[in-house]
Amino acid sequence: MGGNQTSVTEFLLVGFPLTPRMQLLLFGLFSAFYAFTLLGNGVILGLISLDSRLHTPMYFFLSQLATVDIAYACNTVPQMLVNLLSPAQLISFAGCMTQTFLFLIFALTECLLLMVMSYDRYVAICLPLRYSIIMNWRVCLTLAVTCWTVGILLSLVDMVLLLPLPFCGPQKVNHFFCEILAVLKLACADTHFNEVVVMAVAALGLLGPVSAIVVSYGHILWAALKIRSMEGRQKAFSTCSSHLCVVGLFYGTAIFMYVGPQHGDPEKQRKYLLLFHSIFNPMLNPMIYSLRNREVKAALRRRLEKERSS
Repeated sequence: MGGNQTSVTEFLLVGFPLTPRMQLLLFGLFSAFYAFTLLGNGVILGLISLDSRLHTPMYFFLSQLATVDIAYACNTVPQMLVNLLSPAQLISFAGCMTQTFLFLIFALTECLLLMVMSYDRYVAICLPLRYSIIMNWRVCLTLAVTCWTVGILLSLVDMVLLLPLPFCGPQKVNHFFCEILAVLKLACADTHFNEVVVMAVAALGLLGPVSAIVVSYGHILWAALKIRSMEGRQKAFSTCSSHLCVVGLFYGTAIFMYVGPQHGDPEKQRKYLLLFHSIFNPMLNPMIYSLRNREVKAALRRRLEKERSS
C-alpha cells in the first residue's frame, strides 16, 4: 500500500462538528434508523425465503437489493455512531481503505441491481407471454452475479489508483467515514487524475443504468397506455410504483451528489447527501416495498397469522 512512502498508519474521522447534546440526540435517532434498516430489510429477506409465492424473479432481485442495503448501512453507520459518542475517532489505514472499497462495491452494485429490476418489469409488462422463458432462473442468477462482478471491478479501478499514493501528511478525513474523495485530499501527491477517474466511474455507474431505466420505463409506459381497460393500466403501473420510488430516491441524491451542480461548500454538501444515502435510503427501501406492494403485505399477513395460530 505505497511501500515505505506511506508513513500515515491511521486516519482521523472528523465527522460532524456538533454540540455534545446534539451528538447524543443524533446518536439515538440514527441508532433507531439503523435498527429499522436491519429489521426492515431482514423482514424482506425472511419473507422472500420463507414464502414460496415470492419465489419469482422480481422478489429474487428485491432480496439482492435488501442484502446490498444491509451491507451498505453496516459498512458506514456503526463507525458514524461511534464517532457521535466519541468525536474524532481514529481508523487504521487498512480499515479506511477497506471501508472505501466496500462502500464503492455496494453503491455501484445497487445502481446495477436497480437497472436489472427495471428490465425485469419491462419484460413482465411488455412481453408477458415470454416472461417465464426470458427471465428464467439461470438468467436471473447470471444477472445478479454480473451486477456484483461489475460493481467489484469498477471499484477496483478506483482502489488500484488510490492504494499506491503516498500518505505522509494530514490525517484528518473531513467525513463521517472514509469516502474516496475525502481520502484523496490527504495524499501527498497530485490526485487530479484519480479524481477524474472517480468521477468517470461514478458517472458510468449512475448515468449508464439511469439511461437503461429510462428506456425500460419508456417502453412500459407505451405498453401500459395501449391497454384499454383502466384496471389493466392501474395493475401495470402498480407493479412498477415501488421500484420507481426507490429509483428516484437512490439516483436522485446520487446524481446530484456526484454529477449535479455544486452550490456553496461542495464537501459539506456531499457529506450530508451521503448521510442521507447511508441512513435513509436503506431504511426507506423496505418500507416502500412493503407499504406499496400487495404481495409483500399479503406474505407478511400470512406469516403473522401462521405464527399466531402456532
